[in-house]
Amino acid sequence: MQRSAPRLSRILACAAVPVMLVAAGCSSGSDSGDKGSGATDKTKASSSASATPSAAPSTKAVEQAKFAKLPKICASVSAKTVESLVPKVKNKNGTEANSSDAASRGGCSWNGLEDKGTKGSQYRWLDVSYYRYESDATLGSGQERAADNYAKELAKVQATPGAKKPVTSKAAGVGDQADVVTYGLRKTDEDFTYASVVARTGNVVVLLSYNGAGYAGADGPSAKTVQDGAVKAAKEAVAAVAAANK
Repeated sequence: MQRSAPRLSRILACAAVPVMLVAAGCSSGSDSGDKGSGATDKTKASSSASATPSAAPSTKAVEQAKFAKLPKICASVSAKTVESLVPKVKNKNGTEANSSDAASRGGCSWNGLEDKGTKGSQYRWLDVSYYRYESDATLGSGQERAADNYAKELAKVQATPGAKKPVTSKAAGVGDQADVVTYGLRKTDEDFTYASVVARTGNVVVLLSYNGAGYAGADGPSAKTVQDGAVKAAKEAVAAVAAANK
């Protein structure tokens, strides 16, 4: 009984030591021999692993959006151009579309009917829409997001229901990228000729549509006439974005 007393005292002393220190300070007094050393090594490894800070998640820098605001939509196409494309325009100032977020999207339209008496009448419609995209760490830069939506909008125009003989071509000199789609479309018992421009400048997508038809026996406009008019107006609409952000 006297021989076991010192050992009992050591066990009781170890019991009062925190768990993480038991293996390091008390295992040498045990009868397990090399097992105590193995336990010590494992504990050290565990302590070392827990003390190593975890790597912080990497964050990718996102390019800043090029344009911070949109132009005044109904002033983005000059009055002179509007009058040349839409004879007898009803409202020279245009009709602005309602928008729940004017800083990111907006639209304006013009239309007019020119009565030529016995030669029939000419109807024209012009509209422009803007979509601006902010940079987002999870979605990409404003420019990348605009490029993605540019492709989607172009695909929508190319798939216009009822479109006849659609032709897509590049619209030179219009923003960073632009295409114009010309096609025929039958509506209200008349044959309309359409030209739709899809353009991107920085983080802004511009959609411009110009169309017309002849009434009461009058011939409608040619595809070239409508396309040239649409591209001319689109150049002004795109240039208005840069001007608004100076």
